[in-house]
Amino acid sequence: MQTWNQVYNPMGNIWLSALIAALPIILFIICLTVLKLKGYVSGFISVIFAGLISIFIYHFPVKMFVGSALYGVLAGIWPVASIVLTAIILYKITVKTGYFDVIKGSITSITADQRIQVLIVAFSFGAFLEGAAGFGAPVAITCSILVGLGFRPIYAAGLCLIANLAGGAYGAMGIPVTAPAGLTNLNPLLVSQYTSNIMPFIALLIAFLLVFIIDGFKGIRQTLPAILTCGITFGVVQKIITTFLGAELVDIFASIASIIALIILLRFWKPKEIYRINKEEKTEEISIPQYSGGKIIFAWLPFILLTVFVTIFNLNVIKTALQPGGFLYKLVFFFKIPSLHQEVIRQTPIVKTPTPYDAIYKLDLFTNTTTAILLAIIITMILFKVNGKMFKATISETFKELWSPILTICSVLALAYVCTYSGLSSTMGLAFADTGQLFPLFSPVLGWLGVFLTGSVVNSGALFAPLQSVTATQIGLDPASLVAINVIGGDMAKMLSPQSIAVATAAVGLVGRDSELFKFTIKYSGGFLIIVGVCSMILSLI
Repeated sequence: MQTWNQVYNPMGNIWLSALIAALPIILFIICLTVLKLKGYVSGFISVIFAGLISIFIYHFPVKMFVGSALYGVLAGIWPVASIVLTAIILYKITVKTGYFDVIKGSITSITADQRIQVLIVAFSFGAFLEGAAGFGAPVAITCSILVGLGFRPIYAAGLCLIANLAGGAYGAMGIPVTAPAGLTNLNPLLVSQYTSNIMPFIALLIAFLLVFIIDGFKGIRQTLPAILTCGITFGVVQKIITTFLGAELVDIFASIASIIALIILLRFWKPKEIYRINKEEKTEEISIPQYSGGKIIFAWLPFILLTVFVTIFNLNVIKTALQPGGFLYKLVFFFKIPSLHQEVIRQTPIVKTPTPYDAIYKLDLFTNTTTAILLAIIITMILFKVNGKMFKATISETFKELWSPILTICSVLALAYVCTYSGLSSTMGLAFADTGQLFPLFSPVLGWLGVFLTGSVVNSGALFAPLQSVTATQIGLDPASLVAINVIGGDMAKMLSPQSIAVATAAVGLVGRDSELFKFTIKYSGGFLIIVGVCSMILSLI
């Protein structure tokens, strides 16, 4: 087996090397926003360009370039694209059977004000789905619900992407925190506690921002009690759980608490003016159907079932059973990527000692979030009496709508894996680490960059958490503090990640209009990244 050592400074100047390493990402952004190319076309061009840089400047073997790109495509298909596909199918079944009208009615019965509906659906319910499922399902489902409630598709997608930041750092039962903590041999609870120094403040800001985007300062004035109730309740519960219990159940508890608090508030208080996005829609003409509690619960069953199955799959007893020697381990299939697995050697200071880089594709067909959604679909079909013709039409319709976003997801992850295995990503990380005592200011940029590339806070942690830990030790900080900042910084990029944007555009029928959504979210992502960097620097000085 012939190995290849990663090179991080091929130009002899780390900042010049970093500039060259960043060119594929810059090219992707230009293709998407300036040239207005489709997402998958932009991704494909960027992959080829990254390959040329990695091969001719980093001397990355051609066979490894092909292997890493293939690895990224596979990761894009399963689990990411599969989750999006099944989540949209589940949503479409509720629409075609008419039960989505009951879901809409249950939300409208709480409040007809669409500013507050965004807080309920995108902010709180989105965080709940993020905590239970993650991996694109929350954005796909909440976007669809908002469009069903009358929101314009581009705003529904943008609002849900922004709202997803509130719970994105703790998605899928806290994996974004626990995974990098385990990778760097840190106490997960300690990393969780450090995230709680910033995330509750971010959550409150997001609640304000969502309403501001919809209705400006007037909207904030008219709904201030709702914003404060939702944002503060979410933030306080988030702080308590991350401090004393850890990251696993943060989103579940915080989201449920904020929804209950809003429902209680709205029994005693109403906004002075009921805001509707359609200005011609008169408040008195808004139809608020009355459904029995049993019918409402029945209509929500698909999402209740989804939550139950995802929660079961994330129980410790199931996770243990899926480990080597466990009784479910045979249900997980592992495939070593040819010409890549352990043939790339990571070097210091990215790792403490030269380490072979694993490249193993995990195919967990029976224990993944996709599986949980499929189980929810099967039971929903039985309960909602969905016939074969309707189900076949739903699948066909969904595939036709999502083929372009799936190609975008695959091309973006191919770019991410090429950058990761060739060392381009590490070069950019080392350039920021070279800032010395100012590193806490730039530390979240690494997490942000990792998520922009991979679309996953978990993958960003795998990419940069070791570097954050090593750099923290060198400048005299607790490694757990900068690993936590990596998580938070990564969360700020979720709304901008090409993978997330592809999911959102698919959910609201804006396939091929990725550039519009990218332009919508980039300013907010950049703003939050600056806030996190400043907070990180202040906390490091304290």
